[in-house]
Amino acid sequence: MKIELAESYGFCFGVKRAIKIAEENRNSSTYGPLIHNANEIDRLKNDFNVALSENLDSFKVGETAVIRTHGIPKQELSTLHERQVNVVDATCPYVTKPQQICEEMSAQGYDIVIFGDEAHPEIKGVKSYADDHVYVVNSPDELDALKLREKVATVAQTTRKIEDYQQIIGKLMAKHKEVRVFNTICNATFDNQDAVRDLAQKADVMIVIGGKNSSNTKQLHSIAKEYCPDSYHIESQDDLQENWFDTKTFCGISAGASTPDWIIDEVVAKIKSLTRA
Repeated sequence: MKIELAESYGFCFGVKRAIKIAEENRNSSTYGPLIHNANEIDRLKNDFNVALSENLDSFKVGETAVIRTHGIPKQELSTLHERQVNVVDATCPYVTKPQQICEEMSAQGYDIVIFGDEAHPEIKGVKSYADDHVYVVNSPDELDALKLREKVATVAQTTRKIEDYQQIIGKLMAKHKEVRVFNTICNATFDNQDAVRDLAQKADVMIVIGGKNSSNTKQLHSIAKEYCPDSYHIESQDDLQENWFDTKTFCGISAGASTPDWIIDEVVAKIKSLTRA
């Protein structure tokens, strides 16, 4: 069994930054999961006493709240400051950018179209920065039901595929006189997606490692499966199944932006033991 890691994979700049911030703020709590990786969240709790709270009301005067990498709604951030909570913002700068764009474009009278998953914490935060006339779509077809005015601005969830965003942009351009397009998909996403695409075309089995709730990991798995039907999304070595590797000779491995190296190393070691690579 040949095992090969994608050329680009794993922790992105924003996640590395957030984890460093959390480690520097021992005995604090993150508001919402810092990143979409339960194993890494457990490590922060066990090694640095960084707890997890999903209840805004749990933070009291003088306590420290570390803001999750995906950001939080504008109103919740204001509430924390009003309650005199010590706010340490670990929001990824690539997520802060679409927040700023939505705020500025909304103030200038643009309708805002956000390409992404409305239930995702990143999009909940981004959407909150627009005053009115803000819409979230997951596909070009969803644009048909919107009553948009002439001036439209669009941003994308940072972990989306550029090809899908281009479809949204194309449909908006065909129907509206003024469309302001902002490419808010982060470079790490591009690099990881290009790398998994290249590797999946050579491999006969692909393992993509990352949290089950991780949007960018789901995208990597989707791309891998396009080129390698036997592609599997796992969270840790415990999810691996020996029969996945029967008759296979080339195993490709990629990992989402919230997946630490120690989990990747464990997965590689387990695959080697299962296949005697």
